[in-house]
Amino acid sequence: MHKQKGATLIGMLFVGIMIVFAAIVVMKIVPAYIEYYSIKKVFSAMAADPAMKDATNDDVRLSYARRSGIDNITAVKSEDLDISRTGGQLVVSAKYRVDKPLFGNLGLYMDFAASTAPEASTAPDAAQ
Repeated sequence: MHKQKGATLIGMLFVGIMIVFAAIVVMKIVPAYIEYYSIKKVFSAMAADPAMKDATNDDVRLSYARRSGIDNITAVKSEDLDISRTGGQLVVSAKYRVDKPLFGNLGLYMDFAASTAPEASTAPDAAQ
């Protein structure tokens, strides 16, 4: 008597569903992280720009609006910026949340905090 070995149809369906679910989650999360790193890049460029050293807050917001338009950043508007100066250096930061619906009443949300402050954490806070 030979015992059959291998995956059953139900087992393969279950694995396939898990792979599709994981792919959907990744496809929802990756754009939010790409935008986060674009925001960090814009903040760093602004902090390194010598013209921004003595700029007013309105000038900083205008500069961000122009730069974010180029990078197609929509999560943080210029009104959402927290602008300060520490030791003569421009510090630009923003906290924001990204909500991504999955299906039905199930979704993901991610909290991000981007900043040019030296003590700021480089890793965003993310939760499901």
